[in-house]
Amino acid sequence: MTFVLPITGELDLHAFAPADAVAVVEDYLDECRRRGVLAVRIVHGRGQGVRRAEVRRALASRGDVLDFRDAPPSSGGWGATLVVLAPREAE
Repeated sequence: MTFVLPITGELDLHAFAPADAVAVVEDYLDECRRRGVLAVRIVHGRGQGVRRAEVRRALASRGDVLDFRDAPPSSGGWGATLVVLAPREAE
């Protein structure tokens, strides 16, 4: 099944199967960079931290991710990760 996501700089993974989360994040970040959206908030939820850890491993392996960190408490705290992407020209 194909999903069309609006590229707004915010991705909520609750709508996706856990097995698809990393692929969705990868595709979403690629499209954000193509469109010049360089600040992204990924909502993975709190739970036991499994999805958060998977997302962060994927972020750490990407050369185009300049920084990532927990969102402030008002934006989800450790249930969301803020990502800063490098502009396409920086490659």
